Amino acid sequence: MSDTRTRIAAGLERAFAEHGFAAPSVGDLRDAAGVSLRTLYKYAPSREEMVHAALEHRHQRYLEKVFGDLPEAGDDALAEIFDRIGAWMGTESARGCLFHAAVAAAPQDKRLIALLQEHKGEVAQLAAKSGGLEGREVELMLILEGLTQTWPLHGSHAIASANRMSTALRQAPLPPTLSAA
Repeated sequence: MSDTRTRIAAGLERAFAEHGFAAPSVGDLRDAAGVSLRTLYKYAPSREEMVHAALEHRHQRYLEKVFGDLPEAGDDALAEIFDRIGAWMGTESARGCLFHAAVAAAPQDKRLIALLQEHKGEVAQLAAKSGGLEGREVELMLILEGLTQTWPLHGSHAIASANRMSTALRQAPLPPTLSAA
């Protein structure tokens, strides 16, 4: 991604995270991106493209922050993932998941729905691989989503609960449909 495209996407991400998807005017988005209106429209020719650019940028930042330089696979890796998600929530996402908020603002946008599915699916796959729980992606997605939804209300208690749930998941046998695969 070019420096200009990255700067625009980062500014758009910040604007949407701080003000939601309906409130910022195009002028506000231009100011947040730190470019002229012409340059903004060159890289993101519509509001929908601006939202998509912001979410794609957020996806990459999230993956780097949560999954970069993890300890060896297993309980330690999952505990670190949960801690990092808590830190992310505290600094980047105190109002909840930006992907869910985008879909809530435009529930008919199939591309946004696909971005949400791709983001959540990749996060669950990386968590399963890092935690040595391949085949348990759906269960991990439930734990991860529960963590991001309860963190604003319970903070570190939500992280501790996610750790307990992942320990129980590790000890539970695979359901027959998954263990046969």
